[in-house]
Amino acid sequence: MPAVKTATSPKAPIVDLKRASTRLAALGHETRLAIYRTLVRAMPEGCPVGDIQTRLDIPNSTLSFHLKKLIDVGLVIQERRATTLICRADGEAMDQTIGFLGRECCADNC
Repeated sequence: MPAVKTATSPKAPIVDLKRASTRLAALGHETRLAIYRTLVRAMPEGCPVGDIQTRLDIPNSTLSFHLKKLIDVGLVIQERRATTLICRADGEAMDQTIGFLGRECCADNC
């Protein structure tokens, strides 16, 4: 069965609901949501992994596990700057995932 897609107008981006649901499910975990919130607040520069760990007071292994999930679903971008790993929330992915709900407001009458 093909993925269900929706768009509110010809100019609106087409959103893959399966991708959105996967991303929202990833954010449904309290630790991942806290990590993502930290990165959203640090946009657009991002935040070093060590700073995220310090701010949230979580073990490195726990942080790595949850960051990997956020990276895998496309919500977080990780890059190396010299010896530092910087994580950034992907603004476009955030808009596609969360913003499409607002664009869907009042589109139908039931």
